[in-house]
Amino acid sequence: MIENIYVPHLMTITKIRDEAENVKTFTLEFKDSQIGKNFDYKPGQFGEVTLFNIGEAPISITSSPANKGYLELSVANVGKVTSALHQKNEGDVIGFRGPYGNGFPFEEVSGKNILFVAGGIGLAPLRSLINQMFAERNKFGKISILYGCRIPNLLCFQNELDNWAKLENSEVLLTVDACPENDWKGNIGVVGSLLPNIDIDLENTVAFVCGPPVMIHFVILDLLKMGFSGDNIITTMERRMECGLGKCGHCNIGEKYVCKDGPVFSYQQLKELGENI
Repeated sequence: MIENIYVPHLMTITKIRDEAENVKTFTLEFKDSQIGKNFDYKPGQFGEVTLFNIGEAPISITSSPANKGYLELSVANVGKVTSALHQKNEGDVIGFRGPYGNGFPFEEVSGKNILFVAGGIGLAPLRSLINQMFAERNKFGKISILYGCRIPNLLCFQNELDNWAKLENSEVLLTVDACPENDWKGNIGVVGSLLPNIDIDLENTVAFVCGPPVMIHFVILDLLKMGFSGDNIITTMERRMECGLGKCGHCNIGEKYVCKDGPVFSYQQLKELGENI
């Protein structure tokens, strides 16, 4: 029998954590333990999540491949499928097919200093790579994490942010666009305003950028002004990835498909594709 590549695997929601305002993290385990045992993925890849009788949505995997036996998805409530997912309870079953996409470069940036710049829920896919790099810490130099949100209660993974900041040869800088709460003592401004506060060896640093498109646009401009080359700026692209397999054609950029050739691209690749970000 020919396998139907569009049929999702069944996964049980084993844990739900309130991550931030309007954001939940779901821990999932495959109902078929053999599939779970053999399942592997790369940081930056995504899956198509199925809510039966409702629809599908592409969602990045936020857990690290270093953690075996389960997947984590951090999901903002922004549409029909994600709203339905937010109504689910522990023990409920959903569908998942994947992993799809190319993932972030990992071995290719071994020996480099790493700069992460994230905005909002954009930290979710980067979290997978961050934790994978910390799991293989000896392969990388200094790790800097700059993270910003609109207001403080939108900051995700706050316990991990604190833990990352305490690790050797790493730093975490946070910012918010506005501060309605009086107890916020950190930086106020867009995430790019944190860049002057860190020391960067331009010749030996690779930057990973993820967040809302407008944030990515201005952060990349900042990095280029600092002297980063296009090959050393890695970002993600958002497109309407309905099938995840390069079949439907909704997510093409020129001759490339975001679901297959991306969603991770270097800025140099996007320039060559004529994509103005």
